[in-house]
Amino acid sequence: MFRNLLDHPLNLLIVLAIVLVVFGANKLPGVAKSVGQSLKIFKSEVKDLREDDPTRTTVVDPVAAPQTPPPAATPQGSTGDGRAPLA
Repeated sequence: MFRNLLDHPLNLLIVLAIVLVVFGANKLPGVAKSVGQSLKIFKSEVKDLREDDPTRTTVVDPVAAPQTPPPAATPQGSTGDGRAPLA
């Protein structure tokens, strides 16, 4: 029902006109401000809940995680930095 409501620009203008009539031009900035503050508070609370959740575990995808190759073994008698060993 509401899927096609906002597909056409004329429908969007009609919805905006109805909102303007219902709330009035003077109250719209206050309504927008309160909705914005509510969303900000909601987002911060959700973030706090995620940080405080002790059962939440971070899953690391072994395919996506970068793998570091093991260090190469240096032959005996070598210093490992390309210089010849002292005799």
